[in-house]
Amino acid sequence: MTISVPDPRSRFPKAPFKPQPQDFPGLSERMQPEPDYGEDSYRGSGRLSGLTALVTGADSGIGRAVALAFAKEGANVAIAYLDEEAPDGDAAARSVEAAGRSVLKLPGDLRQRSVCEDHIARVVAEFDRLDILVNNAAFQHPSQGLEEIDDTEWHRHFDTNVHAMFYLTRAALPHLKPGAAIINTSSVNTKTPMPMLIPYSMTKAAIANFTVSLAGSLVERGIRVNAVLPGPIWTPFIATGMPPDDQKSFGSQAPMGRPGQPAELAGAYVYLADPDNTYTTGALLPVHGGMPML
Repeated sequence: MTISVPDPRSRFPKAPFKPQPQDFPGLSERMQPEPDYGEDSYRGSGRLSGLTALVTGADSGIGRAVALAFAKEGANVAIAYLDEEAPDGDAAARSVEAAGRSVLKLPGDLRQRSVCEDHIARVVAEFDRLDILVNNAAFQHPSQGLEEIDDTEWHRHFDTNVHAMFYLTRAALPHLKPGAAIINTSSVNTKTPMPMLIPYSMTKAAIANFTVSLAGSLVERGIRVNAVLPGPIWTPFIATGMPPDDQKSFGSQAPMGRPGQPAELAGAYVYLADPDNTYTTGALLPVHGGMPML
């Protein structure tokens, strides 16, 4: 029997890409090519059977691939997203249902503490449990210098990327039992910040520090806390958060020679969520196509 293993360098598309600017938050269906979320490429094996997960920013990008992978591993999934992302949110929900699991759609703006607290309450009311919290929702906007960053943009980065994570995690803790997992999405920008993404890089460094600190705080309660540090990943973020010229060559700077697809990160989140991986906490797991990290 001959087994074919894909060459990671050529498995997915690489630059040059067409410029494809969109206004934030962006939609998957407008991207060329559309991201791979794992509908065909990810195969589950029941590692999360019977568990319940909440994934924020799950309408598209990394969050959508994670939600689908969790469903294929046997978990029921609540997906949180902005109201204007409803088309992608509906598509993500259909993919979870197609995997045979229950889904709860949670539209709303996580910058509001009340929305975060309501999301947690609705998940527990719907599924009577919460085992996995994935803080993945994020905002990113490039600038050519500090003078170009206005107060509204600055606060939106921190309100979305950092404060929402705090509100959600705090609200979730009373419902998390020993064996539960919290997984945060940081970035390689934690170690190699980009000049045009000053506030974004700062928030991602804050997420990494929050992860390690919280892991130490919660280990005595049997709750594991870890983070994934993605490199250049092909998501609507690229269309909304990068200049058109940078979109053309996106991912070519990685040693792999191409951007990663959301489906390629899903396994990292499954590993960190898997109850069998009980000795992994406080970890910052890079998935970056070989990009050097300081």
